[in-house]
Amino acid sequence: MRLKNKVAVISGGSSGFGAEAARIFAQEGAAVVIADVSEASGQQVAQDISANGGTVEYFKADVTSPDDWSALVEFTCKRFDKLDVLINNAGISNLGMMDTNSLDNWKQLMDVNASSVFYGTRAAIPKMVEKGSGSIINVSSVYGILGSRGHPGYHASKGAVRAFTKATAVEFGPKGIRANSIHPGVMQPMTAGGAQDEMILKMRAQFADRTPLGRMGTPADVANAMLFLASDESSYITGTEIVIDGGLMAQ
Repeated sequence: MRLKNKVAVISGGSSGFGAEAARIFAQEGAAVVIADVSEASGQQVAQDISANGGTVEYFKADVTSPDDWSALVEFTCKRFDKLDVLINNAGISNLGMMDTNSLDNWKQLMDVNASSVFYGTRAAIPKMVEKGSGSIINVSSVYGILGSRGHPGYHASKGAVRAFTKATAVEFGPKGIRANSIHPGVMQPMTAGGAQDEMILKMRAQFADRTPLGRMGTPADVANAMLFLASDESSYITGTEIVIDGGLMAQ
C-alpha cells in the first residue's frame, strides 16, 4: 500500500477530485479526513469508503473560515495523532457568474480558491513541522498558468495558488515539508443535473477536441497525481507543478 500509516486531510472531499482522492487514498492505506461544507454528500462519501474497509472521517468545514481550519486540524490530530498530507482541493469556477468583473464575485473566487489554501496551510504547517515531514498538494488549474478572456478572477485565484505553493516549498523545505501544485485542464463537469450542465459539457468537449489526447480529463486522472505526490515516491519533488491537461499546453 502506497500510503500505509499516513493521515490525509482533503478539502472539498465530498465530490469530484476530492472524493476520488479520498477513495483512492483509503484503498492505498491512508486514514482520510474529508472536509467539506456539504454535509450530506460528505457523509455519503465517508460511508462508501468505510463500507469498503477504509479508515475515514467526515468533518464539516467552511474552507474560508480560519477557525474551521484550526478545528479541522485539531480534530484530525486528536483522532489519528498526526497529519501527513494536506490536499487543498476545494474550489469554485466562474462559469455561472454573469458579471466576471463584479467585486463580490472577485472576492468570492479569491476567498474560496486562494485564501482557503493559505488558511489550510497555516493550520497544518505547525503539526507537520512538529513531526518533521509532510506533503501539501494544492489544486490550481492550467488557468493558473495561462490567460484567457472572461475569467479574470478565476485566473488570479489559481495563479495565486501556484505562486503560494512555490513559496511554501522554499520556506518549509528545510523542515521536511514538500508543497506542489496540480493544474487540471479540460475536465468533465464535477456536478450532474441542472440546465447549465449540457452547455458546459458541450463547451468542454470542444476544448477537449483540441487536446492531443482528444478527451476530457476525469477525477481519477487528477486523484492519481495526488496519490503520487502524497506518497514517498515523490520524496524529492517540491515547489513544482504537475499539469494534467491531455497535452493542451504542449501546443
